Amino acid sequence: MESNMHPETHALIVIDVQNDFCPGGALAVAGGDEIITGINGLFDNFQVKVLTQDWHPSGHSSFASSHADKAPFQVIDMPYGPQVLWPDHCVQGSQGAAFHPELRSDAADLVIRKGFRSAVDSYSAFFENDHKTPTGLEGYLRTRGVTDLWMVGLATDFCVQYSALDAARLGFSTTIITDLCRAIDMDGSLAQAKATLNSEGVQFLTQPQIL
Repeated sequence: MESNMHPETHALIVIDVQNDFCPGGALAVAGGDEIITGINGLFDNFQVKVLTQDWHPSGHSSFASSHADKAPFQVIDMPYGPQVLWPDHCVQGSQGAAFHPELRSDAADLVIRKGFRSAVDSYSAFFENDHKTPTGLEGYLRTRGVTDLWMVGLATDFCVQYSALDAARLGFSTTIITDLCRAIDMDGSLAQAKATLNSEGVQFLTQPQIL
């Protein structure tokens, strides 16, 4: 086990492994629960471990139910740009917002909640969707001396992608562990995400490659 331990400059970032994003949830990602055992196995290999948690107030502006005559997955213009409208999900304090019960969530050093401002959605672990309101994660990682990020979780083409892009643009060496993520893949969004991530220098590896 010790030989696989990453240095303290490396952090594991586990994105949104919550009930609503797993099978049976309000915004389920196919196979979302299949990655949990592998993620649990990584916690012992990292000295810095962060979980993100989607954490919306009721009536959030990104919910289709908050807009008359709008359906889930329609796109509307918000002050900060285009916004996909979602089914109500990850409402603060709900069972859907809780971490999946099989996830070793107690292993985290930090849980960072995002999407709690009702007027702006938040995909990235670093910024709200206005791309300027920070979550505080960057400061936490900097003060712990972290330079390299390893990302897993849900979903590859939304919150994992946005988190990885922001991390790379902030100067962190960023790797997505692809077999420990799952994608929504809406209208080709996965292929588009991978192309964008590649262009920003984000690395793709699988769990066997890093162990």
